[in-house]
Amino acid sequence: MIRGTRIIEATNFNKVVAICRWISEQFGYTELIIPSIWEQQTFTDKAGAEILNQMYTFPDKKGRSICLIPEVTAIIQEQYKTQWSKEKPKPYRVSYLSRCYRYERPQAGRYREFWQWGCEILGGNQTDDLEIREMLIEILNSLSVSYEFNDSVKRGLDYYIHDGFEAVCESLGAQKQIAGGGRYDCGIGFAIGIDRVMLAQEITT
Repeated sequence: MIRGTRIIEATNFNKVVAICRWISEQFGYTELIIPSIWEQQTFTDKAGAEILNQMYTFPDKKGRSICLIPEVTAIIQEQYKTQWSKEKPKPYRVSYLSRCYRYERPQAGRYREFWQWGCEILGGNQTDDLEIREMLIEILNSLSVSYEFNDSVKRGLDYYIHDGFEAVCESLGAQKQIAGGGRYDCGIGFAIGIDRVMLAQEITT
């Protein structure tokens, strides 16, 4: 097995995802299925140096620069600006379950292949900040994890235009952040680390 990957028993994973999905649907979000491979340029343009240094990158058979996706929000922003803003209703609410990949030093709660549940509101207004925080808190409460919510933190991605927010579970130690998000120029969103939520649930029980 490749270092930083793991085999997950599906039962609890599916329960966590089902809660995220059900609450997102109640708020009116449309679930998308995001490809795991993407053009490198999307992340070069939008992400910070930390993620760029951790990306799995390679040329395809025609020499095009592609990568395994390290996160999803950069993709969502790009698609909204180039396509969805012209054809989708405003605001456009989307959710997704995605495998992501970063070449990090593996440890408990930090893997090179990991899962995220994310939600984004695109093309809306400032009231979306309240909705996105309310939904995140409702999901985390339903997942039965003990967490602290910080409403003003610096985020490590270059596309955020204000301080963001995050939820942390202190019992996880160094890898304590279980969710985080913030506002970018065409919307606002968050992502929940499914792997860390499952680890936090194990510690809680």
